[in-house]
Amino acid sequence: MSVMRIAELSERAGVPIPTIKYYLREGLLPRGEATGRNQASYGAEHLSRLRLVRALTTVGGLSVATVRTVLDEVGGPGVGLHSQLGLVMRRLPLVGADIEPQDRDRERARELVARHGWFFYPDHPALEALAVVLAGHREAGHPVSDADLDRYAGAVEAFAEIDLDRLDGLPEGEDVLEGAVVKTVLGDTLITVLRRLAQIDESAQRNLGEDERRARREMREG
Repeated sequence: MSVMRIAELSERAGVPIPTIKYYLREGLLPRGEATGRNQASYGAEHLSRLRLVRALTTVGGLSVATVRTVLDEVGGPGVGLHSQLGLVMRRLPLVGADIEPQDRDRERARELVARHGWFFYPDHPALEALAVVLAGHREAGHPVSDADLDRYAGAVEAFAEIDLDRLDGLPEGEDVLEGAVVKTVLGDTLITVLRRLAQIDESAQRNLGEDERRARREMREG
């Protein structure tokens, strides 16, 4: 990609010029190469960084301060792609429930990942988030059984495989990180929506007679 002025950078990234200037002031975007008084040119690396920052702030919902920390971490010497993805994913919000899990909830979370042989980090936020969700179910009087947890875990393994397959086609670097943020956050929503649709169908299969299901299909198709 040839060098570009800030107007073209704005158009390609879908980020307003004032926002780009703000990111430059905050150190989220490296300075362009000066070409004249108050003028600079930008390259592919600026476009990749800008798209990553946009994904972290708009899709990921992270503050500018948090984004700056993430960029410093992933840009450290010797940080491989797996570690970069992990550093970014740790920062994305998981659950907002104001529930304090008990030790038994945390133990169940650890036991689940151990049963399935998953690679994990003991201090990863996702593990604590799982404990929070388990505590919420328990406190609401609808605890999740180990059998159901295992069924859920088996199902999401396929989701994770699809997620990583969708990233394989991207070049290494900030393009992958930007794709990971967008596809993780929006992928969560995608899975939720598909789950709702599947629940409707499953409920119909269990609770509606064949004649009623056929009549409803004919109404939709007609």
